[in-house]
Amino acid sequence: MKEVLKVFKIGGGVLDDEAQLQRFVQEFGRVQGRKVLVHGGGKGASQMLKDLGIEPQMVQGRRITDAATLDVVTMFYAGKTNKQLVAALQAAGTNALGLSGADGNVIRAVKRPVKDIDYGFVGDLPENSVNATLLSTLLETGLTPVLCAITHDGHGQLLNTNADTIASTVARALAAAYEVELHFCFEKDGVLGDLNDESSVIPQIGPEQYQQLKTEGVIAAGMIPKLDNAFAALEAGVEKVVIEHALKINAPVKTVLCRS
Repeated sequence: MKEVLKVFKIGGGVLDDEAQLQRFVQEFGRVQGRKVLVHGGGKGASQMLKDLGIEPQMVQGRRITDAATLDVVTMFYAGKTNKQLVAALQAAGTNALGLSGADGNVIRAVKRPVKDIDYGFVGDLPENSVNATLLSTLLETGLTPVLCAITHDGHGQLLNTNADTIASTVARALAAAYEVELHFCFEKDGVLGDLNDESSVIPQIGPEQYQQLKTEGVIAAGMIPKLDNAFAALEAGVEKVVIEHALKINAPVKTVLCRS
């Protein structure tokens, strides 16, 4: 029987708020067993760009990453954000190791091809892009890998890669060795049946119900690509996907996505 591994992804809302970050790391420290943490960037990188006279550019929620922007997000994601998060985890009793995709060749990406939009130095993750052997080795020594949104192409070029995609791809890559649970942490307790009712969390969603909820407009906008990604991870061997509140990861109220 495979050992359970939990892959958590947190976004900028937690990272931008010191009090929330402290609550999250305490909750995360209570999670037993082997675990991986993937984090996004938060608003700090955009503010730093503005401070340097560079106007942040976003298209459909994705950052346009030119050379100057790449320099800043690398400093912010792989440097300040990653190391502050690792330090907070260490203080809370989690022996964390911060990594970019270039460290140990842990995540190798390819530069997104130019189509309708030139995203610049943005990386996409092909098959076999994650060094699962290295991650497993770190996990087996008791370390908790903490992965930021900076990857590399194997030819010396760093790339900015979506953190949700990294979390999903890492979960898939480790599913051969572990029984993987993928946890997406948000500011809500789960997927809501009524956006105006915080208590309307849908406890479980299968593929057919998901399609129905999309048709009814219950699930729409930004949640659709996230959940599409989640169900794709289930089809690729991930055991369970959980949508939950970042500050309540040990609470019973959450949404569990299942294969059937």
